[in-house]
Amino acid sequence: MPFQIVNSIISWFLKKRKHQMELFLKYPIDVQKELLFKLLVKAQHTEVGKKYDFKNIKSYKEFASKIPIQQYESIEPLIERTRKGEQNVFWPTPIKWFAKSSGTTNSKSKFIPVSDEALEDCHFKAGKDMLCLYFNNNEEAQLFTGKGLRLGGSSAVYEDNDTYFGDLSAIIIENMPFWADFSSAPKQETALMGEWETKMHAIVEETIKEDITSLVGVPSWMLVLLHKVLERTGKKHILEVWPNLEVYFHGGVNFNPYREQFKKLIPKKDFKYYETYNASEGFFAIQDVNNSTEMLLMLDYGIFYEFIPMDTFDGEHSIAISLEDVKLHTNYALVITTNGGLWRYLIGDTIKFTSLNPHRIKITGRTKHFINVFGEELIIENAEEALKQACLKTNAEIIEYSAAPIFMNKNKSGGHEWMIEFKKQPENINYFSELLDNALKSINSDYEAKRYNNMTLAMPIIHIAPKGLFYEWLKKNGKLGGQHKVPRLSNGRNIMDELLILSKKETVV
Repeated sequence: MPFQIVNSIISWFLKKRKHQMELFLKYPIDVQKELLFKLLVKAQHTEVGKKYDFKNIKSYKEFASKIPIQQYESIEPLIERTRKGEQNVFWPTPIKWFAKSSGTTNSKSKFIPVSDEALEDCHFKAGKDMLCLYFNNNEEAQLFTGKGLRLGGSSAVYEDNDTYFGDLSAIIIENMPFWADFSSAPKQETALMGEWETKMHAIVEETIKEDITSLVGVPSWMLVLLHKVLERTGKKHILEVWPNLEVYFHGGVNFNPYREQFKKLIPKKDFKYYETYNASEGFFAIQDVNNSTEMLLMLDYGIFYEFIPMDTFDGEHSIAISLEDVKLHTNYALVITTNGGLWRYLIGDTIKFTSLNPHRIKITGRTKHFINVFGEELIIENAEEALKQACLKTNAEIIEYSAAPIFMNKNKSGGHEWMIEFKKQPENINYFSELLDNALKSINSDYEAKRYNNMTLAMPIIHIAPKGLFYEWLKKNGKLGGQHKVPRLSNGRNIMDELLILSKKETVV
């Protein structure tokens, strides 16, 4: 009974936030404009604020004309100075925390500044909003009668020049409010363990004794954890271990390739899946309706959004538009200005709007994660929909995949080469390849045109990956952990060639 009282009190408190959301739902453009000028006023006396004359910017048009769109490499010198102790460079309040990310656009480590405002008004606020939306949609929810299992990244937090860096998840855990820590598992010292495989074992040992009611984490790594839980307990499915489990909050990768595997592990008809969109740079969107594949763009987290139509994308030289001018079903690169001191920062993700009232989105891929060697413009969204169709028709299940171009030479056409690790293999891989190819043709007219008579693109080549290949690749590259993902589409062959070499080894664990 005490746990039910706690659940009722906390859920009542969380539901109240819904009324505050009504403001940006009703006046999205006004809320975004007001937020932009608050950021400009706050940072006007910083080094960046003086350089770009924030004080005299009076319109979005002036903002867009004075401040260039920037990628990480352009602002890295400013970030490095702040990491060495300088302050008031790009944000007025002291920045002590940096979210370390290898990124998915290159292998170089990035250190994303995380201000106190970003922690409080973005990341923690989003955590509460995620629960608020869930409780408002599910009146009978009993999340706080048990605990939420959080599966974060692999890195602990490290100190350097009186500043701290680590995975964003580790930074959030270090700064987590007491109410969130009280309701979470594993305990903080376990969650912050640095060695991933040791930590996974420790999480399993600790959480199988708890009453887990929710899961939070990236699908690929959560699957690994759940399978380890079943191995450890000898149970047939997860509900035999955690009978009160009711929701999985997931993000980081497209959930479609994993959905059927989760349904088998958690065989509960009314089990809920809630998608979130967060990154080291900020928390952007949350699924706000049960059984939806769309997410509500959160407009009052201290983040001002701009969008670059991908058909005119030219990196830092692109022309962006504000929320006021976006259109439905158009592929946009996302540009953000944040309360952590990122100004017109090109994050590298692409999205499309599925609704403009309210503003709901889907993630479509990465600006640099595509294959466009032959003009086929294959993006993640195309690949995952085509794989989904091929799997449905062959009763196959995919764990992970990556694809790369095969470059043309004078004797042969180009093509695409796929490495796919199956949970359940199709009976005939050639038939699977044919289905994948046909699905891509139906989805992507550019791909279809390049496949005409095999003149530019030949049939895709599919390799069945040995069990654990992608895990081994991540481990080899120091990328084990909840924040890291296998690049799924590459415009070059580096990753594919590494996977091919690894796959030929006698033992892949």
